[in-house]
Amino acid sequence: MTNPQVMRHCLQSMLAHQEREIFMAIFLDNQHRVLQAQKIFTGSINSVEVHPREIVREALKLNAAAIILAHNNTSGMAEPSRADRHITHKVSAACALMNIRLLNHLVISHGEYVSFAERGWL
Repeated sequence: MTNPQVMRHCLQSMLAHQEREIFMAIFLDNQHRVLQAQKIFTGSINSVEVHPREIVREALKLNAAAIILAHNNTSGMAEPSRADRHITHKVSAACALMNIRLLNHLVISHGEYVSFAERGWL
């Protein structure tokens, strides 16, 4: 995953056609090289429960300096919900306590995506 477009395309191919909501974290080193990409949480057809503590725990295990979040929206719409924005804020705050940067959160759907970073929400 050499640039944001390649990463987005990779995540779209992994997540866009899933039947259940999947929440992923891509853990990066100081140079923003991928250490590991993990499916952290799996949900139902219309929601996924996300625990910021578990994301931070995995980041600390990998000694990650930054994280990119991604999840699919099985509704066919990539527009983030209020809950998506709320959990992103909670994850960002938890990461900040450990000096881990949350670089982006991508919401992926069939053929479209929304980037929190591109919208200036991070």
